[in-house]
Amino acid sequence: MEQAKQTKMYDPKVDIKKCCHVNSGEDGENFVGVKADDQGAVVYFPIGYQLPDNDYDIRLEIRHLFRVLAEFTNKEDKLLALKSFEAPQTVTFPIQAYLDVINYYLDHNGYYMETEVVYKTDIGGKTDWPRTIKNQMPYIDIDGQSIIYLKQTVRAISPNANMLITEINKYCVQEAMQKLGWLFVSFVPNDPRYNIDLEALKIVKNQYLSMLDYKILHTNILEDKRLFLAMKAMIKYLDEKTTDRLFYFGTDHFEHVWEKLIDKVFGEPNKEDYFPRTTWIARTGKTKEKHPLEPDSIMILNNKFYVLDAKYYRYGVTNNMDHLPNSSDINKQITYGDFVKNKEHLDNYHLFNAFIMPYNKANNEFGTSEKLANVAEAIPDWRKETKAELDNYERIQGIVLDVRHLMYNYESKHQKDKEELVRQIEKYLEEEKESD
Repeated sequence: MEQAKQTKMYDPKVDIKKCCHVNSGEDGENFVGVKADDQGAVVYFPIGYQLPDNDYDIRLEIRHLFRVLAEFTNKEDKLLALKSFEAPQTVTFPIQAYLDVINYYLDHNGYYMETEVVYKTDIGGKTDWPRTIKNQMPYIDIDGQSIIYLKQTVRAISPNANMLITEINKYCVQEAMQKLGWLFVSFVPNDPRYNIDLEALKIVKNQYLSMLDYKILHTNILEDKRLFLAMKAMIKYLDEKTTDRLFYFGTDHFEHVWEKLIDKVFGEPNKEDYFPRTTWIARTGKTKEKHPLEPDSIMILNNKFYVLDAKYYRYGVTNNMDHLPNSSDINKQITYGDFVKNKEHLDNYHLFNAFIMPYNKANNEFGTSEKLANVAEAIPDWRKETKAELDNYERIQGIVLDVRHLMYNYESKHQKDKEELVRQIEKYLEEEKESD
């Protein structure tokens, strides 16, 4: 894909696809996320990602990318080494807070409006019975057995004269939409009255935070509470940041996100039970257990075990065999298999090994459009004399998985994806067994 052009941040008429770039995986193309300054912004997608053609759908893709990054990156993942800085900087940009403010604004077609509960006397409405009993005249029903209230004290919502929370929300919306909103919608509200002045913000910061803390504590509506928490995070960030020229959110280590996504969809929650461990025993009698080898994921389906290693390698994009896992990766994978085999006393038909790499099912070199495909196999020459003598788990299957499918389906039920992965892993092993 042609290198994305850095596009003006505040131009609502921008062709959004021109500021998107799908990484090729070549040297220097590691960052996934958004980088922007006062000159423009570029959104970087992971290798193998398929972008749609129309403006609206691309904005949805950007929004979802940020959601995945917010959920699956931690402080270590967000360490960026940028040439414009003398040392790596940790991204502290509160992306989720910005997204929550934007989402609330879009979902409600406007700002949060502060309201207060007032009470009035009426014959209809949501009755406040304690106030009704205290303030209204009761009447005895005609049967003499019950009491009725012809007029009741009812609750009514009216705009609050104190609009401070609404004003804070307007400041936050203005800031969030200017920074990120243009990536999601083709318009950006621009009211100069609500452009944040950092020096002025420092003066009122404590008042803002105190009011937000009060609202968070006394709000039972989860959607509103989420908004107030987001506004609080934004106010704290805006006061603490040292420059308004740069902001970026993402990671140079999307391989960690890939591993977490694979584990969430296919992995068992107790995978640490299958970590091979080693122990040093000193001649003096002291012992020391060393850190275990840790497979990315263990999948168990129909009493069969599948040792999975998520490899964010570009083979699925390039079809270049130089971009496949190395011998050290293969050796570790077989070691994992040895441990699981002995621990669970498994035979040859109940243990398998696979690497899972990203690819694009809509555009690839393998002639397939399936979300999962078996495209290669690793054979350890040192293990047995011939391929036929190897156990199934010693023959590591190279599986490619559509990146976009994984990023959009990690929250859903995973049974069908697991069954399809099993089919792809065992596919050629079964065909060879039937031909023998």
